[in-house]
Amino acid sequence: MPLRAEILTIEHSHPGERLDTFLRQQWPATSRGAIQRLIEQGHITVNGQPTKPTHTPRAGEIVRVVWPEARAAEARPEAIPLEVLFEDETLLVLNKPAGLVVHPAAGNEEHTLVNALLHHCAGGLSGIGGVARPGIVHRLDKETSGCLVVAKNDETHVALSQQFAGRTVEKRYLALLCGVLPREAGNIRAAIARHPTHRKRMAVRDESTGRTAHTGYRVIERLWEATLVEAQLYTGRTHQIRVHFQHLGFPVAGDLTYGPRQTQRLAAVTRYEAPRVLLHSHQLGFTHPRTGKPVHFTAPWPADFEAALRCLRVV
Repeated sequence: MPLRAEILTIEHSHPGERLDTFLRQQWPATSRGAIQRLIEQGHITVNGQPTKPTHTPRAGEIVRVVWPEARAAEARPEAIPLEVLFEDETLLVLNKPAGLVVHPAAGNEEHTLVNALLHHCAGGLSGIGGVARPGIVHRLDKETSGCLVVAKNDETHVALSQQFAGRTVEKRYLALLCGVLPREAGNIRAAIARHPTHRKRMAVRDESTGRTAHTGYRVIERLWEATLVEAQLYTGRTHQIRVHFQHLGFPVAGDLTYGPRQTQRLAAVTRYEAPRVLLHSHQLGFTHPRTGKPVHFTAPWPADFEAALRCLRVV
């Protein structure tokens, strides 16, 4: 049986925009993939008729969304150690290790962060993310380490998702770049979209086809054929930091998707071989949904970052 139905009247036409993208903005706690599944299953209609994810939203149309009852989580709890930076009855903040996949997917049904959370929280997680992503408000790539916040109930999940969608969450990363970045600080404003031919990659595109993306950065230390930077995300596009620094010509070390040639050159010149994409979510700040007070968390430098600095520091 359905849990509830919601009605949305579209006030303005959105030429050039897809319905799934538009609805993702209206319900930021729900992933675009989940919205697409609801459309395909007939749980989302436009003017009472079935629709498609590619439908263009038009003024006056009435969208009806039926939210199905949440099913029990299908992922199995696993006793995977977690480094908890903070925890209360509403949320927890983790220092995710590199190599840990956030949620189950094809080829990674087990040994994920979700499996660990189901064990750690014993069922006390938000159900908004669906059976595959309970409690998951945002994600980090498999090889990215650092701060990640998890919601324990739906109210917290919605509140945190609104902060991420509203760009009020402070997100600072450490990145080791291939090459010596010439500027001490700067801003990268370049739209990002799916790569036109390599569908698993993202790419800088023009504003008509890509989504606005903004990354700020400052140099922390110049190294031997490399640069350590702090990057601040003002938007949250897929692979944003990796794509933006590739766009500048200084991809993240160890990134074999966006910077294989530069990573190989770094290893050839310095004999340092990056063990992974050297990107770390160093600091995360947001307003606590229950207390209304700002909170700020820092994930310590990973051991592989320390090892890289020891190898690449110019003495």
